[in-house]
Amino acid sequence: SAFIKRLEHAINYSKRHEDYLFAVLFLDLDGFKSINDSLGHRFGDQLLLVIAQRLQECLRSIDVGARLGGDEFIILLEGIKDINDVINATERIQHQLALPVELDGQEVFTTASIGIVLSSTNYNQPEEFLRDADIAMYRAKAQGKVCYEIFNIDMHIQAISQLQLENALRRAIERFEFRIYYQPIVLLKTGKIIGFEALVRWLHPKLGIVLPEYFMSTAQSTGLISPIDEWVLDEACRQTQQWQERFSQWSNLEQRPLTISVNLCSTRFSQQKLLLHINQVLQKTGLDAQSLTLEITETVIMENSDKATIKLKELRKLGIKLAIDDFGTGYSSLGRLHHFPINQLKIDRSFVSGDSVAQGNLDIVETMVILSKKLGVDVIAEGVETAEQLALLKAMKCEYGQGNFFSRPLDNQAAAALIIANPQW
Repeated sequence: SAFIKRLEHAINYSKRHEDYLFAVLFLDLDGFKSINDSLGHRFGDQLLLVIAQRLQECLRSIDVGARLGGDEFIILLEGIKDINDVINATERIQHQLALPVELDGQEVFTTASIGIVLSSTNYNQPEEFLRDADIAMYRAKAQGKVCYEIFNIDMHIQAISQLQLENALRRAIERFEFRIYYQPIVLLKTGKIIGFEALVRWLHPKLGIVLPEYFMSTAQSTGLISPIDEWVLDEACRQTQQWQERFSQWSNLEQRPLTISVNLCSTRFSQQKLLLHINQVLQKTGLDAQSLTLEITETVIMENSDKATIKLKELRKLGIKLAIDDFGTGYSSLGRLHHFPINQLKIDRSFVSGDSVAQGNLDIVETMVILSKKLGVDVIAEGVETAEQLALLKAMKCEYGQGNFFSRPLDNQAAAALIIANPQW
């Protein structure tokens, strides 16, 4: 293409003239897909024409821009003096793109994430510049909207390791390398186990047990979270139903069968087939719907807004229970909380564990417990680590607790042994 030829010329020219500098910018529009989906592709195409025109107005006569495809644009800034020239041009572009666009009487706002590569890198091929500008753009997008990032070698190393992690995750799914660890949930007034939360672990062939914080973000960004989450739900329900049959005669389990709580990520929450899959799992495993609780973070619920309420009501119709996970860490509106058909609030561990009790979080926890009672929902305190914390929660009339004071997450055999031991805290 004409752009690639100009970039090749700039690369070759800079090899012969050490004082000659240039930069490549990679732009990706923020939120363009939602505009396209809601207003239609014709509207989206018109918007892209306006964006292209605005970009052209930001460039000097010696610069060149091109649309790479979809909502991605590339720009070559030639003959720059220093990094400040690039930053000024980038901020000028972002300012222009942030201005409202009116098409067919409809006002639309859009912004761009921009990745930058400077000619000081010792590359010989245009593709190398585009690759690294793309990497920097994704780093900028991860920072939020209207951001730009200048590429450095650490980004390249991280991109390679990210690709390796993605490939390893794909193999892990194919080879069934994931395991579920179960952490007990305790009814505080009796001190007895009433259920478990299912927590996924990756049994890596070389690294051993890998915790989700090391792979979950990659699984979400690549879409691999869906098959992992589907397997967790299936296996957790199967195991719980098996335990219910095996331990049905135990004194504290006769009146209320063991329950299982499973986390639901934003990707899965938005899927059309979610309800169908849950129904299929319950039918296949034979687990009673009332024994299953889905945990959804308040951020996921608030991001989906009105659609979330509809989806939550549909889930409740299946007979399952719903919990807002990590409560207190997101940005849920207390005014809207009572509209959501939930059964439980799970107080985030950051308010309970460590030295937080001495730092004033006690009042916050107590307020959450009172709030849950006003809403008519159960409350579970996560992160219980000491007898002192347990005593304080009991004094507040907090109903349920979960944390390492009771037990660390256990594999299925150790969890079964804990049920048999029938501890009381």
